[in-house]
Amino acid sequence: MSGAALGIEIVVVFFLALFLLHRYGDFKKQQRMVLFGTLLAWYLCFLIVFILPLDVSTVSMTHSIKLRSLQSPQRSGILVHAVSELLIVFPLSVRTLCHKPWSYIPDGIMPVFWRVVYWTSQCLTWLLLPFMQSYARSGGFSITGKIKTALIENAIYYGTYLLIFGSLLIYVAVHPELRLSWYELQTIGITAANTWGLFLLVLLLGYGLVEIPRSYWNSSRHGHLLVKTYFKASKLMTEKADAEENLEDVMEEVRKVSESIKYNHPLRKYIDTILRKCPLDYQEKMGRNMDDYEDFDDKQNTYPTEKSLVKLHKQVIYAVQRHNRTRVQWQILLQQAIHLEDVAKNETSSTHQFVHSFPSSEPAGWFSRYIYTPTVEWYWECFLKRWFYRLLSIVLTLFSVVVVWSECTFFSTRPVLSLFAIFIQLAERDYNYLYIEMACFITIFFLCTCVYSTVFRIRVFNYYYLASHHQTDAYSLQFSGMLFCRLTPPLCLNFLGLIHMDSAISHQEKLQTAYTSIMGSMRVLSFIANGFYIYYPMLIVILCIATYFSLGTRCLNLLGFQQFMDDSEMTSDLIDEGKELIRREKRKRQRIEDGENRRREWKERYGNPREDYAARNRSSHEMKETSYSDTVSSSNTERDRIELLQDAEPLDFNAEALTDDPLDAESGR
Repeated sequence: MSGAALGIEIVVVFFLALFLLHRYGDFKKQQRMVLFGTLLAWYLCFLIVFILPLDVSTVSMTHSIKLRSLQSPQRSGILVHAVSELLIVFPLSVRTLCHKPWSYIPDGIMPVFWRVVYWTSQCLTWLLLPFMQSYARSGGFSITGKIKTALIENAIYYGTYLLIFGSLLIYVAVHPELRLSWYELQTIGITAANTWGLFLLVLLLGYGLVEIPRSYWNSSRHGHLLVKTYFKASKLMTEKADAEENLEDVMEEVRKVSESIKYNHPLRKYIDTILRKCPLDYQEKMGRNMDDYEDFDDKQNTYPTEKSLVKLHKQVIYAVQRHNRTRVQWQILLQQAIHLEDVAKNETSSTHQFVHSFPSSEPAGWFSRYIYTPTVEWYWECFLKRWFYRLLSIVLTLFSVVVVWSECTFFSTRPVLSLFAIFIQLAERDYNYLYIEMACFITIFFLCTCVYSTVFRIRVFNYYYLASHHQTDAYSLQFSGMLFCRLTPPLCLNFLGLIHMDSAISHQEKLQTAYTSIMGSMRVLSFIANGFYIYYPMLIVILCIATYFSLGTRCLNLLGFQQFMDDSEMTSDLIDEGKELIRREKRKRQRIEDGENRRREWKERYGNPREDYAARNRSSHEMKETSYSDTVSSSNTERDRIELLQDAEPLDFNAEALTDDPLDAESGR
């Protein structure tokens, strides 16, 4: 079973990252390079989180075996350097107590694994993903043009790295007494990256530790959730109207450019590329107004340049993506509001059966018929769901309290005050490695949930926004990959500090995990290891207090960014507006449903009108063919008469010709 756990987790984590990417990205429309880069970044970060508990349990087993072999009266005195050798050489008393766990990873695998995963993620976040961001956002019409734009946009970004690295080399050359080796330079670079990540990590973690338990508690309050949905509906409708107006303006500009540049113009191929990115109704509208034969060399016309077309192409991509996103989000939010209103109505139902305002037109599956029946749905939606969310909120609150306490006390080793370190040490004494893995996994999974969920929730205007249901743009996907790659290594180091597995922080002579050995010794920069890494996480207490009292929300509200606040008059107005919008959409949907029901009843009562209409069309077509054949035969007869008249010789109506025959002359007179 050696390495079986590692292989299983590698496969499971891949499908987890693929599922999240499918939820937020669009496999059909987005570029393969964007999808591959984001998937690789997410996959590597999730892999670090899931594999680290196996590394901790392996080191704990090795440490326990060494301690037990030294304390055993029958110890052989042989120094064992590898776990595999220890399992063969250590005494019988140790062998009866220390069992090799099924998730044990052989020696030599983890260092290579961590080295590949860590440096690949760092190359992604600092070099490749910024370039791919600019490439995907570029409005160029060729690969060369996009690469050129990406290099120009990232010139300052990469130049800053070179400047810092060059300054460091010059400083080392001027001070030869430092004598920094390649290993120490590598450690300094890793420490700098982890310091930047820890600075952002504490901010996101302080928000998530409070907001996640509170969000589940608020989800148990149906009235509060419905009011907040009305507020979101009002804001989303404003954003949707703004996106539609922006799309109209951009399409008007595209129409003008399309009319000025005809099919025989050299830049017409760029216009065709832009038109393919426009919605179908706009494409049809612009296609009807085109004139193929106008000369483009008219001196009176002014034509746009290729640079302006690149800018227009970029605007079209952004406007169309934003319009589609707001349209899909409005439909989803409308469905959520209708469902919450149905829950509020069914709470007072005496039949204990959940009734939907707009039942699904699709036939119910076996799950809805036999398991999730209307009665079960009523008990879940109106009774059990709120208590489940409340219980989950209480459990998450306790976890948050434990994390905050451990973050403030993990530097204390005598006595040990960090609760996570106490749990791990108790498990080591009992040689319960399964408990060590589960405790480590639950702890780091909760920390990652607090941090990553904040990354998925935050929104920086329209610059960065992760929207579900395949509505996230390429730039936001890759930006999230960059954040994950920068946040995960310091998060794992912080976790190892909480359980006293990082000797640079705990100052204990213990076996180090393979992950810590790849990070390097932080003692090279003692002021960071003994100062910043220990005292900066204590700021999480202040951030949790600020999040609990919604200080950030209040500041944004004062700056003019409307946020949901119970004691705000503007919030009440937006709630009323959103409620009216939902009521209007429900009436519109009800009219559509009534119309479909009337058509269905008419069809059931009077048969299928389409077949009758097709029969009438066939009979009328046959009549038209008969009349057409009659018309054709009559026209052929008329044509024959005309041809006969054309073949006859012309008559001369002179008087001399008429008097040649006396009888005719007399009759004529």
